[in-house]
Amino acid sequence: MAAHPPPTYAARIEADLRENILPFWIKYSVDHRGEFIGAMTNDLIVDRAAERGALLTSRILWTFAAAYRHYRDPADLAMADRAYADLTKNFLDRIHGGFFWSIDAEDRVLRDRKQVYGQAFAIYALSEYHRATGKQAPLEEAIAVFRLIENHAADRRHGGYFEAYSREWKPIADQRLSAIDLNEPKSQNTHLHVMEAYTNLLRVWPDAGLRRAQSELLEIMLTRIVNPATGHLGLFFAENWTLRSTKISYGHDIEAAWLLTEAAEVLQNPALLARIHPLAIKIADVTLAEGIDSDAGIFNEGGPSGITDTNKEWWPQAEAVVGFLNAHQLSADPRHLEAALRTWDFIEARLIDRQHGEWFRGVTRDGAVLPELKIGFWKCPYHNGRTGLEAVARLRAIVGKSTA
Repeated sequence: MAAHPPPTYAARIEADLRENILPFWIKYSVDHRGEFIGAMTNDLIVDRAAERGALLTSRILWTFAAAYRHYRDPADLAMADRAYADLTKNFLDRIHGGFFWSIDAEDRVLRDRKQVYGQAFAIYALSEYHRATGKQAPLEEAIAVFRLIENHAADRRHGGYFEAYSREWKPIADQRLSAIDLNEPKSQNTHLHVMEAYTNLLRVWPDAGLRRAQSELLEIMLTRIVNPATGHLGLFFAENWTLRSTKISYGHDIEAAWLLTEAAEVLQNPALLARIHPLAIKIADVTLAEGIDSDAGIFNEGGPSGITDTNKEWWPQAEAVVGFLNAHQLSADPRHLEAALRTWDFIEARLIDRQHGEWFRGVTRDGAVLPELKIGFWKCPYHNGRTGLEAVARLRAIVGKSTA
């Protein structure tokens, strides 16, 4: 494959974002009250009684704020405004701070726990909304959540962050993010997204305490969570960072590769960048060697003996496009560029719903669509929407560099 991508890829990816993903969410995700539905099937059947999570609203807010910052489309701003109103009206805990995990269809609090993962996405979304609009209140709310995490969830003895707390920010026995997760006090997933959130907050609030917290978190990522020998990230850990799982999540691996790069770049830390650049390339190489099927789809999970889950969900594919492009930008290795473009070809062939819009949640190895929700507690526009922005910018930068 050529050392630079054909120009059609950037156009195709951008068209999917602006003509498919964003319009789908504008048309279908808003309920009769002007808030958001909790669940919709692939056939566009709405469950009006579904639980609603702060996570979905935060991810809608980030997506449309980021889209508005790029394109200045009033329709995107209207959605971002709607999501901000929903998040602060229905999920914000005005007594103890932070955001509730979920509410019911009538906006009554269902799960009032403070999941640190969820708080991170609130920071990510609120800081992006501030970036897009210049409004001060979202930034102040993001800073307040940062301080809550640092005051309550930071482990001052072993480093990193604990998973979950009660409404009052007291320790709780069940810290699991979801029913499929292990009940361990620390996870890669939470740390990855706290890092992502702090990166975005640093862009608009270069506070010394935030810089220090982010630097410490990157050190935890590099010394406790990433295994530099294997190029994989551990998933669950004891309080003292003893690894509690041998599973491999290929989507999280390749997502971490580019988010680590971004975090060090925003910190403007040359020493961290010198450590992270070769690591990001190695993670991409390992993902390419172990985690990709012959059709260029990314497998969900593996383990010491090989692939354990051959399904191909939407979010690992989205993150792989960006992760491989990031690796190519660091390495100039044409294999990484080819992997990114082939994964996009897989997305177009298997995941984009040509009938109803958006992407399917996933497919089996033989291409059958999984009977999962098109809109749900976890199914959102954040991963594929972000790919629409990130991949287009990176592809155009690669083309520009190759023709300079």
